[in-house]
Amino acid sequence: MSTAQSQRTHSVTIWTLVSLIIGSTVGSGIFALPQNIASVASPGAMLIGWAIAGVGMLSIAFVFQILARRKPHLDSGVYSYVRAGLGDFIGFTSGWGYWLGSVMAQVGYATLFFGTLGHYLPFFDQDNPWVMALTVSVLTWGIFFALTRGVKQAALMNLVTTIAKLVPILAFIVLIAFIGFSWDKFTLDFWGENSGISLSDQIQGIMLFTVWVFIGVEGASVYSKQARSRQDVGRATLIGFLSVLGLLVAVSTLSYGVLTREELAALPDNSMGAVLEAAVGPWGGALISIGLCLSVLGAYISWQMLCAEPIVMMASDGLLPKRLAAKNDAGAPWMAQLVSTAVVQFFVILFFANETSYNTMVQLATIMYLLPYIFSALYLVLLAVRGKGLTHPHAGELFDDSGPTISSSDNRRHLAIGIVGFIYSLWLIYAADPVYVLFGALAVIPGLVPYLWTRLANKEKVFNTFEWVVVGVILIGAVFAVVGLVNGSLTLE
Repeated sequence: MSTAQSQRTHSVTIWTLVSLIIGSTVGSGIFALPQNIASVASPGAMLIGWAIAGVGMLSIAFVFQILARRKPHLDSGVYSYVRAGLGDFIGFTSGWGYWLGSVMAQVGYATLFFGTLGHYLPFFDQDNPWVMALTVSVLTWGIFFALTRGVKQAALMNLVTTIAKLVPILAFIVLIAFIGFSWDKFTLDFWGENSGISLSDQIQGIMLFTVWVFIGVEGASVYSKQARSRQDVGRATLIGFLSVLGLLVAVSTLSYGVLTREELAALPDNSMGAVLEAAVGPWGGALISIGLCLSVLGAYISWQMLCAEPIVMMASDGLLPKRLAAKNDAGAPWMAQLVSTAVVQFFVILFFANETSYNTMVQLATIMYLLPYIFSALYLVLLAVRGKGLTHPHAGELFDDSGPTISSSDNRRHLAIGIVGFIYSLWLIYAADPVYVLFGALAVIPGLVPYLWTRLANKEKVFNTFEWVVVGVILIGAVFAVVGLVNGSLTLE
C-alpha cells in the first residue's frame, strides 16, 4: 500500500471516533431513563448505581478496545472474538444473543415511538394496543421492503438524528438545572427509606437499565483499523464514555429535583418529556417528544438494517445454513433481513398480546446483549493468562490468531480489565430478575435447531466438553422457563 493510500485508510480522527460512540450509545434509553430509574431506586441508590455502572461498563468498553489491538485480524467484533477464543458454539451463542437483543430492542423502539405519538394523537395511546401493534408491524415490513431494494441510511439522516438526540437532551439539562431543579425535592427520602426497599436491592434493580443505555459503547473498536492512531481508540473510548455517562447522570439526577420518586415512577415511557413539561410547561414536553421521535425512528431504521448482520456473518462462517447469507441483485442480505423482520413481527404479537411494558422489553434485550459481553471479557482473561483462548477444533485454523507482542505491564493491565469486565457482567446476570434470565435461556433454544442441522450436515463435531456445560445450563434454564409458563408463575408484564 502506498503512503497516500495508507493515510486515506487511517484517516478517522479521535473526534470522529468520539462522535461514533456518542451517536451509537445515546438512543431511546435516555428518554425513558427518569421513569426507569425512579421505578426501582431512590436518588442516593441511583448515584451509587451510576458509579458501579461507570466502572463496569468502562471496563467492557476497554475489553473490546484491547481485543481490537491484540487481535487486529478479527473484524466481526463481538462475534468473531468469542468464536476465535471460545469455540464455534459459544461464538454462535454470542452472535445469536446479540441478534435477538437487537430484534427485541426493535419492538421497544417502536413502542416508545408510537407511545410518544399517542400523547398527541390518541389513536396511538395505550388504550388501543392492537392499533399500535398493527402500526408497528406495517412500519417494520415497510422498512424491510425498502432495505431489500438496497436503500441505505444516508449521512444526512445520521446527522439529523444525532442533532435531534443531543439538542433536546442538552436543553433539558440546562433548563432543569437553572429553572426547574429543587434541592429540597431532590433530598426528600434520599435513600428510599419510605419505600421499604433496602439500599442494596435498589442498586441491584437499576443495573440492567444502566447497561441498556450504554449499549454501543464498544463502537470505537469497530473502526480501530481506520483510526489515525491506535492510541486514539483508547482515548476516544474514554472521552466518549465519560461524555455519555455525564449526560445519563445529569438527566436522571436532575429529574429527582423536579418530581418525587413516586411521581417519576408513574410517568409514561417518554418520561424525560414529562419531566420538562412539569418544569416549564407543555412546550418543553413537545420539544423532547420531537427529538425522541426523530431519534428513535432513525435508530429503528439503522438497527433493522444492522440486526441482520450477525445472521449473515454466522451463515457465511458455516454456523448457520449458507442460504441465510444470500444477497439479492441490489446487494441486500434479503434472507437474513426477512428472518429478522419475521422474528420482530413474532415479538410484536407476543409482547402486545401479553401487554408487555417497554421496561420488560428493555430488560429482556439487555440480558441477550450480556452474552457477548461476558464471553468477550472471558476471552481477554484467557489471553492475558495463557496467551490464547480455549483449544477447540478450529483454533488457529479458521482464524488468524496472531497479534502484536504485548509487554508484561500491559498484559497485567489487560488481565485486570478483563477480570473486572467479566465479574461485572456476571453480576449483572445475578442482579437481573430471574424471570428475564429464564426467558433469555428459552430464547436461545430455537437457535440450536439450525445450528445442529448445519453441524450435522457438514459432518462436524457438535459440541466439545466446555460447550456441553454451557448447553446444559441453557437447557436447565429453558426447562424452568417452560414450567413457569405452564403453571403461570412466569409472565411478561
